[in-house]
Amino acid sequence: MTQTRRRVLQGILGLTLASILPACGSDRSTNETTETTIRIGSKDFIEQLILGEMYALALEEEGFKVDRVLNLGGTPVAQAALRAGDIDLYPEYTGTGLLTVLKLPSDSDPQGVYTSVKEGYKRQFNLVWLDPAPLNNTNALAMTRSRAQELGITTLSDFAAQAQTLTLIGAPEFEVREDGLPGLQQVYGPFSLGSYKAVDSGLRYQGLLAGDGDVAVAYTTDGEISAFDLVLLEDDRQFFPPYQVAPVVRQDTLDAHPTLADTLNRLSPLLTTAVMQDLNNAVSGQQQEPAAVARSFLVQQGVIPE
Repeated sequence: MTQTRRRVLQGILGLTLASILPACGSDRSTNETTETTIRIGSKDFIEQLILGEMYALALEEEGFKVDRVLNLGGTPVAQAALRAGDIDLYPEYTGTGLLTVLKLPSDSDPQGVYTSVKEGYKRQFNLVWLDPAPLNNTNALAMTRSRAQELGITTLSDFAAQAQTLTLIGAPEFEVREDGLPGLQQVYGPFSLGSYKAVDSGLRYQGLLAGDGDVAVAYTTDGEISAFDLVLLEDDRQFFPPYQVAPVVRQDTLDAHPTLADTLNRLSPLLTTAVMQDLNNAVSGQQQEPAAVARSFLVQQGVIPE
């Protein structure tokens, strides 16, 4: 065979393969392709890293190509990245969307808050809230089970009634924010604390367990709650707004990839407050990596294969 003829045949073969391969590239419907990458962001704390990794793994299982842009920073950074198109989606909390982003009045009704943020984000930013998870990562007050039983405190009303004899441990900002101690005193008071011990957020539970205080400011999905069998006091007058988590997605991303919503919405019912406490504790208490915790959970739930 002459060299010229060999080159012609190689060229024909190359064109033939090029025409065949795109047609057989994937059997996962139109979800996706090497042409588009879904960029998933998150904020900079443990729970967000776990959730962002869950979203990524679930989408990859459905054939999407994913780029992880996790650990971005706080709400302003994540929201700006989403609006600018630097990311396509990230997990956000309904209470944060209501109060921090939209700057609307506080509301204790979970469905009302979700409706407000869903409509507000679509109107102002053309961003879409998918289905919220049952978990509620809101503020709370926590006690050791033994101390709560000793004092007979189960609700925030009980706490307020005995507050003058109690030491509350929390981050410095909780003492002055309207959605912190001043707001509690408006709704449950007027009451005065025995003392407020301001500490770094990471030292709240350490101080509580050491007996440096009677009550600690908590977030309801903190891993320490399940790890140390702490009691969360019932917010019987519904002061703290709901903070359910949901993926917030760019509308143009959903337009290009409509099946993305179904994939992520299937995750939401799996994420309860108790489940998230255990997952957070696996990282903060057991020193596992967020990605490993997310993968293990999705395997257990049958979302992805082992």
